[in-house]
Amino acid sequence: MDIEFESAKTINAYQEVLLHRQLEYLTSASPYYKAALKGINTSKIQTIDDLRQLPFTTKQDLQQHQWDFLCVPRSKVVDYITTSGTLGDPVSFGCTEQDLQRLAFNEEKSFSCAGLKPGDTLQLMTTIDKRFMAGLAYWLGIRKLGASIIRVGNGVPELQWDTIERLHPDSIMCVPSFILKLVDYAVAHGIDYHNSSVKRIIGIGEGLRNQDFSLNLLGSRIHQLWPEVKLFATYSSTEMSATFSECEYGCGGHVHPELIIVEIIGENDEPVPDGEVGEVVVTTLGVEGMPLLRFRTGDMAARINEPCKCGRNSYRLTPLVGRKNNMIKLKGTTLYPPAINDVLDNTPEVENYVVVVRTSDSGTDEVIVRVGVKNDVMHDAAISMLKERFRARLRVTPKIEVLPTDVIQAINFTAKSRKPVKFIDER
Repeated sequence: MDIEFESAKTINAYQEVLLHRQLEYLTSASPYYKAALKGINTSKIQTIDDLRQLPFTTKQDLQQHQWDFLCVPRSKVVDYITTSGTLGDPVSFGCTEQDLQRLAFNEEKSFSCAGLKPGDTLQLMTTIDKRFMAGLAYWLGIRKLGASIIRVGNGVPELQWDTIERLHPDSIMCVPSFILKLVDYAVAHGIDYHNSSVKRIIGIGEGLRNQDFSLNLLGSRIHQLWPEVKLFATYSSTEMSATFSECEYGCGGHVHPELIIVEIIGENDEPVPDGEVGEVVVTTLGVEGMPLLRFRTGDMAARINEPCKCGRNSYRLTPLVGRKNNMIKLKGTTLYPPAINDVLDNTPEVENYVVVVRTSDSGTDEVIVRVGVKNDVMHDAAISMLKERFRARLRVTPKIEVLPTDVIQAINFTAKSRKPVKFIDER
């Protein structure tokens, strides 16, 4: 029986057994945690709640002591991956064969949660190279599930549609805003996308829902344009080596209890009640190469403990509000970049964009939205239209600059980028 369908009490007890095992491993095999936990009797950590007695691990710890986190000889590392560097300098991780098998298991469960089954075909519209963990994990998971995968890579709508028409995938996986470009290309080239083989879209890297699980502006626009497909959102990161995927009911990302423990931490560094937004803090389970204890992701979300209609009793995470370090205070209003992105992604006249935040001369946050607009949109009209949309959605209006689309494109996709750069924090 899948542990996710057991009672919440059984799941909690199961995770506590895995936690004890993980702490024993960390204190015996990890140079970093041997030092960090020195003087702490970890045998007294009996419950999940007891975790608060242990120190956090931060992104800065990883950057400064990277290879002290490695618990195995370098000769046992079979694959090296690197984080995207969203919160600073990228960090590399070494994965063992056991870690890759764990990744496969993680994605097998996540794809199953999203409704995929043996015999289905997934078109992967993300890179599998460039030291990117996710692309490799998706490939491993689909194989373990017994489904088929088509590795097309990101971008290039023409190639994506050629592949869809040749190989007839029932599912596609990509950054959700790219779906709008796919639809634009289909309309411009007479492709009857409503009657294509695609019946499921699994989104990565961008949100599709609000905190109440209703579709956000981007999700609503995709649904309006392509109502025949089902939308599934996911949340993952390299550091936690796990994925939270929605099920068919779209009420949050399901945790896989075998793989990770999640705490939601408030401003006082103490856990917040279920349903309250705080920082996502994770403890990885079963990672052999570079496991992490109480890692502060910087992501803001809430935990939902009520059973899901799909029958799973494992807790879920709400859609991300944003990153803690990226919070913006604009004209007295608190914002996170995803709210700004949602307006821009839902504006058909916007071809591409980048959001820049910097400190003004008066010491307050200043937000500059640089957009590339489609050829038939006038400069002043585009700015006026966007200001109205921002006021309606956010109640405040950032500064808007219209630039050539190729200039924005060069910012979005640098030589080292694995996903589009849409937010730059210069504070």
